[in-house]
Amino acid sequence: MRLHRIFATLLTVLGVAISFPAYPAQNPPKASDADSAAIKQVFTDFYENFSRHDAHAVAMVFAEDGDFTNMRGVHRRGRKDIEAWFVSLFAGSLKDAHRTDIVRSIRYFTPEVATVDADTVITGTKAADGSEMPLRKGVMIVTVTKQNGRWLIATFHEAEFPEVRPGSADRPTSNP
Repeated sequence: MRLHRIFATLLTVLGVAISFPAYPAQNPPKASDADSAAIKQVFTDFYENFSRHDAHAVAMVFAEDGDFTNMRGVHRRGRKDIEAWFVSLFAGSLKDAHRTDIVRSIRYFTPEVATVDADTVITGTKAADGSEMPLRKGVMIVTVTKQNGRWLIATFHEAEFPEVRPGSADRPTSNP
């Protein structure tokens, strides 16, 4: 009799569990090819405008209230502040810089929100003494949102990879 009650309880719990729809995180929304292409174009516009040293055009790929955090941890919020930051950079250490960003993955959380991982390479950065710094490589982790049919950067974080020293491992270490 006791086994019968346990079995009945398990069947009831299973029946209730099956009746609930799956959580959205388990079934991410399907993206259209057009959305993926539009998001990749945002990154192309960003690095092309960066390489042309056009601070206004760089800022326009961000949402009006977008957040930008660079490789050194400097944070700016809003298009106006982001544009002013790039004006100062393009007049200084980045006046001869060029960058290329390559989208590696796009993960959609909703049809209007996605995260993007991208590799970045920057050349032509000037050190404080005016000398050219070595090629810089890093990763960008960006949240994009679709606003009025247009994809824009909502949050932008980038991190610079450390220089690989001769004789050091060229791959991540694993935990034992």
